[in-house]
Amino acid sequence: MTGEDAPAWKRCNTCKKPIAFGGGYFSCSVSTCSRKGTDFAFCSVACWDAHVPVLRHRDAWAEEATAPTAAEWAAHRRAEAERTAAGSRASASATRSTAPPSAAATPVPIPRDVLIVVSKLKAYVRARAGMHTSDGVLDVLSERVRALCDRAIDQARAHGRKTVLDRDFD
Repeated sequence: MTGEDAPAWKRCNTCKKPIAFGGGYFSCSVSTCSRKGTDFAFCSVACWDAHVPVLRHRDAWAEEATAPTAAEWAAHRRAEAERTAAGSRASASATRSTAPPSAAATPVPIPRDVLIVVSKLKAYVRARAGMHTSDGVLDVLSERVRALCDRAIDQARAHGRKTVLDRDFD
């Protein structure tokens, strides 16, 4: 087995050479380059240096680090998978328990995202009354919008339509 064929922890983000388990590598000191999802790794300072102008870093340096061993990496991946599975099970049960009765027959999970455009709401309140708006307002308003939509959906169903119209909102 050659060095290129050996299992690698990651590949260099610039030259794509493998970075071996337990081997040395360089990371970027800038927080946006080292957070989950980006966490860049470079096989040399030259490769790190090549990414600096691309991402327009003003003040950055290469930090030397050691890659995890194969066993450490496997344990990390297992823990991450378990955490993800537990989170999706918890959100699925929360979605089922808070779903409105009209959607109980629907197998698609109902999104619980914020339904209000934050910047527009805050601009309206500021222009109307000169007041600030707490972030806690967003969840309350989203729940009220969901309740209004649920009633409008029931109204459209009662009239045999599959389209919610403006007249369905009382």
